[in-house]
Amino acid sequence: MLNNYIKYLELLNHKLNKFFEQQKPYIFCQKGCAKCCQNGEYPFTEIEFQLLKLGFAKLPQDLQQKISDNIFAIKAQKAKSNEKVFVYECPFLINNECSVYLYRGIICRTFGLMSAIEGNRPKIPFCSREGLNYSNVLNKETDVISSELYKKLNLDVEPVAYNIDYEFLTSENIERIYGFKFGDKKALIDWC
Repeated sequence: MLNNYIKYLELLNHKLNKFFEQQKPYIFCQKGCAKCCQNGEYPFTEIEFQLLKLGFAKLPQDLQQKISDNIFAIKAQKAKSNEKVFVYECPFLINNECSVYLYRGIICRTFGLMSAIEGNRPKIPFCSREGLNYSNVLNKETDVISSELYKKLNLDVEPVAYNIDYEFLTSENIERIYGFKFGDKKALIDWC
């Protein structure tokens, strides 16, 4: 079953790489930025976590210990939190880099692109409000992509929202097509 999930990820990565390349004029992700890993809930399915554990097992012992310490600290923070949605820094983020990058979850792989959600209204990544992805076409007053700003850039490629919503990419339909089960979905820290 894990092999089928890995095959699915290979196909998904191929598509995502094309999407990121197509949107290159609007993507400002750089190694070490990690804003997407510093403040989230990080939904993961059971099979995503299984793959993540494989990556974790391949890490040096000292790095595994650092991640375990991070998990312990985050769980302690969560136990004290009264927030309905608990957000935290990913425990696998070490020195602003993902320590399990090749084994990361789907939500991590898609972040940075605009996704199409209900009514085909684009969901703009939050980092755009911090001068990163799509910030060169974001109207900060209305919080929408501006056709005027796009036209001023004189680019051949329009900013596009893709059908990469997490619920869609982890749906029963995907399970049927690729022959595996995602299993339960919950926040990454709840799997740890």
